[in-house]
Amino acid sequence: MTRLPEKIQHLFDARASDDRTEAYDALVTLFAITEAPVPWAYDVWDEFVEQLDHRDGPVRAFAAQLLARLALSDPEERILRDFPRLQALLYDERTVTARHTLQSIWRVGLAGDAQRERVMQALKTRFEDCTDLKHASMVRYDIIIALAALVQATESAPVQELAESLIASVDDPGLTKKLRAAWRKALR
Repeated sequence: MTRLPEKIQHLFDARASDDRTEAYDALVTLFAITEAPVPWAYDVWDEFVEQLDHRDGPVRAFAAQLLARLALSDPEERILRDFPRLQALLYDERTVTARHTLQSIWRVGLAGDAQRERVMQALKTRFEDCTDLKHASMVRYDIIIALAALVQATESAPVQELAESLIASVDDPGLTKKLRAAWRKALR
């Protein structure tokens, strides 16, 4: 990472610390800072895209989470180019890495209509193809919560329609009820 403001560089250094408290505090601060556009996004962009393929799951997860947040700071729309690599982590071999990606990817949809369309398609596909997973209910639940967050942030009718159609497509009445309840609660 180059040309970063000193405070931001310190946070990235702290994030890599062996001290779990320091690393977590840095993570929380970086996430808070990236709630809004930041001028240094492209200084770290390529490094985090490369880290999507890192051998360590936590590194992949952090890269996915940060790139999803940096989409707000991406006037060149690089996220559209790099989205397939981010989306691939929805299928990561490590459940926790896939879940962290799933819980963050909706933020890409805040960057614009094309980005939102990509997120919607990725989440729809994952919802439909996860039925054979050990944790399929959890994946579907997380997708509904992610779509609710996107609706809350954008008031997008197509996102709302997608979520409602996905819930209606579930064959298991118990899971349908759980997803409907989660959807309603998340939209409050």
